[in-house]
Amino acid sequence: MSHWPLIPEDITRPAYRSVAQGIVAAIGDGALRPGDRLPAHRELAWQLGISVQTVSRAYEELIRADMVSGEVGRGTFVKSGPRETVEIPWHRKRESRPRLDLSLMSPVQLPQIADAWRCSMQRIAQKLPHETMFGLRPGETLARYGAAASDWLARCGLIARPARVLVANGVTPAMFVALMTVARHGDVIATEAATSHTLKPAARQLGLRLQGIAHDARGMLPEALAEAAAAASGQMKAVYLLPSGAGPYAQVMDSDRRAALAQVAEAAGLFVLECDPLGPLVTRRPPPVASFAPNRSFYFTGLTKCLSPGLRFGILAMPDHLAERTVNRHLSVSWMATPIIAEIAADWMESGVADTILQAHRKELAARNRMAQRLLGPGSAGFAHGLHRWLPLPEGIAERAFQRQALRNGVAVAAGANFAVTDRRPAIRVCLGGLGRGELEQALGILASLLPAPGQPTG
Repeated sequence: MSHWPLIPEDITRPAYRSVAQGIVAAIGDGALRPGDRLPAHRELAWQLGISVQTVSRAYEELIRADMVSGEVGRGTFVKSGPRETVEIPWHRKRESRPRLDLSLMSPVQLPQIADAWRCSMQRIAQKLPHETMFGLRPGETLARYGAAASDWLARCGLIARPARVLVANGVTPAMFVALMTVARHGDVIATEAATSHTLKPAARQLGLRLQGIAHDARGMLPEALAEAAAAASGQMKAVYLLPSGAGPYAQVMDSDRRAALAQVAEAAGLFVLECDPLGPLVTRRPPPVASFAPNRSFYFTGLTKCLSPGLRFGILAMPDHLAERTVNRHLSVSWMATPIIAEIAADWMESGVADTILQAHRKELAARNRMAQRLLGPGSAGFAHGLHRWLPLPEGIAERAFQRQALRNGVAVAAGANFAVTDRRPAIRVCLGGLGRGELEQALGILASLLPAPGQPTG
């Protein structure tokens, strides 16, 4: 995750490129939105301790990259509409990231993961299938790995025949395929008031409109979804849900609420797009929403959040009557899953390595969530095996100001604005998996020190 505004510590040589990188990252993450006005050249130069000429060069580079527009007499503005490409030089380099980075949701870096990769590749090298090296037909990939994908879905509580399953290169490509299958340019997708940061740019790229739906402590309100669908006059095509702890609010929706939302979706003619990147990491989980409305549901999960970030193996379960259309959309996006990654994923499942890592993750995350609850207090929302906590900020504390102050103390967090659709209440997302436990405790302690003590006035 990026942050905005930038601070002097973000600036490395060449300084103009650091400024441009930071602005592009903030646009990509939603911290800067289309139409937002960038600071005046002199103002930003003073904030960052650099020359006005340096800021001018950074803005000129961004104008050439079609990221911003300069308007004489008015200022520089983030351009509206999706950017098709982001040039490689703008990507944030590792050395420019804060040491204590709690902004990116990734699994704990367990020692078992590195061992699993090494052992799996040694096993596969002894029996590498011909199709893995030379296969070019998507059907062959699905035939070989569809059964493993179906077995993984069963661990998530969803029974789906291999014919209803598509193997993709991760959850995000599966999400794109589902969106492309059910909606066209200009259609409306309902979602939680704060949602996945990947859904927002995906919707922009596809020309879709997101509508945030009211929620309570149990998740999205079925009656609010029904009202919104009726008011949309047929333009709302689907509801996107993160019911199993991966959403910003870190909520695990109960079974009754899942069934009620599925019922509303069916009555309103909506498709259910259920994103479940944590998969079986969540224990004692209710049945997926898709199990209550199988003919109108797309369910997608993967292995990167619950096993290893490098294991980009996504699984999409689709309705029978839309299987052909879904497969065609996938062909247009990425043709087929990468066979060698699929082979490693299947090996982990068949050898029992996947279950070993899942169990180790659960144990470690339980300890980390207890630590976060103790240091951040009861206001932080989460659950035992979640990868993050959602921390609403006390009244009077601005989100960006808190994020900037945390950065000055060496800790990066994700601002709630990155996930907001309609919920603008200040909050931060605090991820628990990327650091060692000692570093995590240090970072959480820093965040806790920046929060006012109970009863202490803010502002």
